Amino acid sequence: MSKKAFVVDNDFFFVEFLTELLEKRGYEIIKAYDGKDCISKLNEIGPVDLLFVDLMMPKIDGRKVIEYTRNKFANTPFPIIAVSGTIIEQLDEIDEIGADYYIAKGPMEQMEAHTGEFLPMEQMEAHTGEFLDKIEKQPFPPENDEAILEPGKIYPRQATTELIDAISFQRAVIESIGVGIIVLDRDAEIISTNSLALDMINKSVEDVLNRPIRAMFPSEEQSKLVDGLKRVAHDRGLRSITLSGTIHSREFRMNISLLKIDDSVDGWIIGMVDTEQ
Repeated sequence: MSKKAFVVDNDFFFVEFLTELLEKRGYEIIKAYDGKDCISKLNEIGPVDLLFVDLMMPKIDGRKVIEYTRNKFANTPFPIIAVSGTIIEQLDEIDEIGADYYIAKGPMEQMEAHTGEFLPMEQMEAHTGEFLDKIEKQPFPPENDEAILEPGKIYPRQATTELIDAISFQRAVIESIGVGIIVLDRDAEIISTNSLALDMINKSVEDVLNRPIRAMFPSEEQSKLVDGLKRVAHDRGLRSITLSGTIHSREFRMNISLLKIDDSVDGWIIGMVDTEQ
């Protein structure tokens, strides 16, 4: 039986770069270009031998994919390698990311900071190959010893550090707000929640990500919820609507609004408040 490696990255060229290296080592490759597709395919194929996942992806990001994978395959764990062009700027948050290994992804031709010369692709391949040797010999690193590959000299960038800080701040706001937040994609499947929402509906992250929102509610509540989503989507003059609902005998008030990015409608946001508290 061939070994399976799953490569998830919205950078097509990096996916192909890793695919070529892994195929030479005898791996069967599964590819995905966003976290949503990754979760769908993991549910279809089950555990793999290696999972490479980009951290910065739209909709369902790499952190959520890692959390989902850890919980979903808790009894059949496999090495998770986080890849990102922002690893160096996130060293202080490595423990929160939760991968086993990390690849600091640079441009396909990485310019050396001191010499001004471009790092040849062959050198990057050699660095990554040595890293894969280590992973295959030791699938999981010793406790509290995350291994990081820097393919060439990569230094923290001020603009990227500021972007990561801004994302971390927004993540903290969503997690700290006293309202359950559920974010839906255009197909009405869940792409993000905060922990309060999970507590309210009594679900874990692997139960909800990439699942239809109606599946989270009892059958008698589903039609009302779907009608609410339709009303907000069809009446663009309606900023939001408020519904009441019950899950596991707990009563909630739900505020449904459209998720807009620029002028494009990309889904819905549901805010939930426990009316019994």
